[in-house]
Amino acid sequence: MELRDKNGLTEAEFLAAYRPGDYPRPSVTVDILLLLKPKTGLPKLLMVRRGGHPCLGMWALPGGFVNPDENTEAAVLRELEEETGLSGLLPTQLYFFSDPGRDPRTWVMSCAYLAVVEGETLPAVAGDDADDAALFTLEYLDLTQSTKTEGEITVTESEHLIRLTGPETLTAQVKLVEERRGRMQRQTVVELDNQGIAFDHPKFITRAMEFLRTHPEYGITVV
Repeated sequence: MELRDKNGLTEAEFLAAYRPGDYPRPSVTVDILLLLKPKTGLPKLLMVRRGGHPCLGMWALPGGFVNPDENTEAAVLRELEEETGLSGLLPTQLYFFSDPGRDPRTWVMSCAYLAVVEGETLPAVAGDDADDAALFTLEYLDLTQSTKTEGEITVTESEHLIRLTGPETLTAQVKLVEERRGRMQRQTVVELDNQGIAFDHPKFITRAMEFLRTHPEYGITVV
């Protein structure tokens, strides 16, 4: 006997009548933080200059929209190969960005990935929506930090400067708010200033650097 819902429909009947367009649906993108770890000196981050709107002419992390027939991991591997020619990497899923209004085009959520490659350079090429691709020396500088206790919650606020040096010098200042209650933790990144970095990608860089701060196995030291 087939199960029927409160409207008397079987699952097949429900699916036949279902209209996805009746509900708002986000687009999903992937963005990759591809860090180059040289033998000496600071890490380098791959960025692409956007060749179309929005953020025309600004520098962004490589990435793109997820196709209906792939998951986010397949999408990020495809984008990596399209942007750099690199294949066989195993990027780590870093964070899922879903703030409303983060993309002026439409409702867009982005799954960020991190990959670290040893070497001095990359065979980076520009993708379909990019004019250029380049490596930027990445500095993540600690500026201020304060801690206070609110009941059972400890709140630590710190400000950081992101500086990317390459064909241009790009900067952003961010505030990281960390709330702790016992073993539970929540981090929020607030963008304070942005000079030349597309979208909300300073938040992506912040998440990556804070991740690397607690994962020394990647071999990148965050002061």
